[in-house]
Amino acid sequence: MFHQFTNAQIIIAVAVLVIVAIAVLEHLRRRKAKTAAFRSRFGTEYDRAVVEHGSSGKAEANLADRESRVHALKIREIGATERERFINEWQTLQSRFLDHPTAAVTEADGLIASLLEARGYPKDGFDQRAADVSVTHPRVMENYRTAHAIAVRTQGPAATTEELRTAMIQYRAIFEELVETETPQVKKSAA
Repeated sequence: MFHQFTNAQIIIAVAVLVIVAIAVLEHLRRRKAKTAAFRSRFGTEYDRAVVEHGSSGKAEANLADRESRVHALKIREIGATERERFINEWQTLQSRFLDHPTAAVTEADGLIASLLEARGYPKDGFDQRAADVSVTHPRVMENYRTAHAIAVRTQGPAATTEELRTAMIQYRAIFEELVETETPQVKKSAA
């Protein structure tokens, strides 16, 4: 009952195995490239999404959904007059930090929210706003999350002076990026 394979059958079987192996390797290569692209675009926000969603596939799907949502929004650069107004507000707020650090941090959180709204980001809750901002400004997202957490804490148990100082430094980095005349993605493609 032993079946004898012909040379043709063996060649076909080997060819099928080679094709399957090539297809698997190509799939793995594309998957790795896709993951690398998401990591490059989102930085630490990619890692946060993987932890939050439990797998890189689910995280990448979430990040792709974020991109789709933000591309549908009407995000814009602020005009020169608005930019000047925001810069003046920031400078005033920053000058009050020494005498009223808690109030200054709370105001900085509000100023960033106002600036984001002026740029076209929806007035949704912080988590949604942070997710939206992560698409166009992933470099400052960890700063934004940390600074916001400190600002929220000022309403309960007092944040330390060092935490308040850290929050202001982080808000300044966010503010400076948001008032730039070009978005970071535009600069990268122009370079």
